[in-house]
Amino acid sequence: MEKLNLICITIVMLSVSNSLCNKLPNIVLILTDDQDVTMDSMQPMEKTLKLIGDNGVTFSNMFTSSPLCCPSRSSIFTGKYVHNHKSVNNSISGNCSSKYWQDGPEKKTFATYLKSQGYVTFMAGKYLNQYGTPDAGGVEHIPPGWDWWIGLVKNSVYYNYTLSVNGTAESHHDDYQKDYLTDVIKNRSLEFLENVDSSKPFFLMASTPACHSPFDSAPQYEEEFKDKNAPRGPSFNKHGSDKHWLIRRAKTPMSNVSLQYVDSTFKKRWRTLLSVDDMVESIVNSLTEKKLLDNTFIIYTSDNGFHLGQFSLPNDKRQLYEFDVRIPLLIRGPGVPKKKVIADPVINIDIMPTIVNLAGLTPPSDVDGASLLPLLIKSFNESKKDTQPYRQVLVEHQGEFKNRNVQNCPNTKFLSTCVPDCVCEDGLNHTYSCIRSLNDSTDTMYCEFTDDENFIEFYNLVKDPHQLANIAKTVSPTVLSDQNKKLIALSVCKGPSCRKIHPVGKQDGNSPVKTVNYN
Repeated sequence: MEKLNLICITIVMLSVSNSLCNKLPNIVLILTDDQDVTMDSMQPMEKTLKLIGDNGVTFSNMFTSSPLCCPSRSSIFTGKYVHNHKSVNNSISGNCSSKYWQDGPEKKTFATYLKSQGYVTFMAGKYLNQYGTPDAGGVEHIPPGWDWWIGLVKNSVYYNYTLSVNGTAESHHDDYQKDYLTDVIKNRSLEFLENVDSSKPFFLMASTPACHSPFDSAPQYEEEFKDKNAPRGPSFNKHGSDKHWLIRRAKTPMSNVSLQYVDSTFKKRWRTLLSVDDMVESIVNSLTEKKLLDNTFIIYTSDNGFHLGQFSLPNDKRQLYEFDVRIPLLIRGPGVPKKKVIADPVINIDIMPTIVNLAGLTPPSDVDGASLLPLLIKSFNESKKDTQPYRQVLVEHQGEFKNRNVQNCPNTKFLSTCVPDCVCEDGLNHTYSCIRSLNDSTDTMYCEFTDDENFIEFYNLVKDPHQLANIAKTVSPTVLSDQNKKLIALSVCKGPSCRKIHPVGKQDGNSPVKTVNYN
């Protein structure tokens, strides 16, 4: 059966029909919110690790194109970098669910391609941060490509929210049995699976609020993890004296208020994930009961990472460091090997072309990401020990800010996200782009800021995995110039030029490269 499934995957990848594979696979995408890797947020999810990780592959080097919700989610839906879909932050003015987004990128998401392929499509949960607001067309706006639409209005919460149910507002309050959002998403997903026509392929997306603030856990989990605190790694409560201005502004050592907040938030985040774990189990059980699991791919990932105390930053994301840009990615499905770890560098813009590819289509040539299907097939061959390819991925962030002081925080004009202790995590001058380079022997992060200092940060993560030492002022100008040229090229790339993979040992700017082509 595994050999047959592998044949079918290859056939799907080549987009050709075959009597052995007379039905396209079903696809389930589970997307969490702000789920990190570096603080082990997958650890409490024992069911998910067993049902997806142990029965599929785990990508150990998965990155986000932007450590912020709306830009990252826009990349997931479109397969494009931020500079191409142009949803640069969480505001309408930053094109989060704006008219520009709706008139352009939203019309070419994985949902629209799946719909054209005959899939029945279902989405429940968080979409984009400004979705459903008056400036974004209200709850009446249903993004193209969706047959069943249960979209959260605005940003993640667990109680007291509004859903757009196929374009009609549905209000929810604070009754756990009726309103806890993660459970509502679970129950609506199960209703869809119960009633879906199994003769047609389907796509189900469950997009949870966990583990985003306000960190409301289900009542049965409120006493869990009392003995857990945020990890005290090498960068915890450490002043980033050689880093950009926003990091240097943080208060070190952190106050007792901040330390208590960090540890309390860590516990609460893990508790919210237990309900996601229950949801994963329920979806897998439903697929099993309906005899659909063997023909269903399940993809589990998040939009961005998170930090709690690293470099004395109490609580947020938005930064260029590993804790904010690394995210989980687990995939199981027909022909996918079990209990495998794939170390090849991948990024969230790869999810859209992967989903389209699994649906029997060639990914559109203008996407920036690459389908992961070849990696899944390659990983099936135990004897093949290829060296990890040298891939460079781009991380972009455009700062958000307020034109006034943050409440109860003096001298915070043009800053934002200043909780607790008025330690601000974003601002007008907090805009940057980074190139993340990774293979068996190279592991670097090079970043340039558009700020008053034209600040540069450069890290050799082989020697310095926690990014404690910014080496931008100690490496040779030639090295910095080379990194600058590569960053510029990736910052303006479109489509095929974003998908270049440098062969190992061929990492200089003039070396031949392999490009993933969809033409």
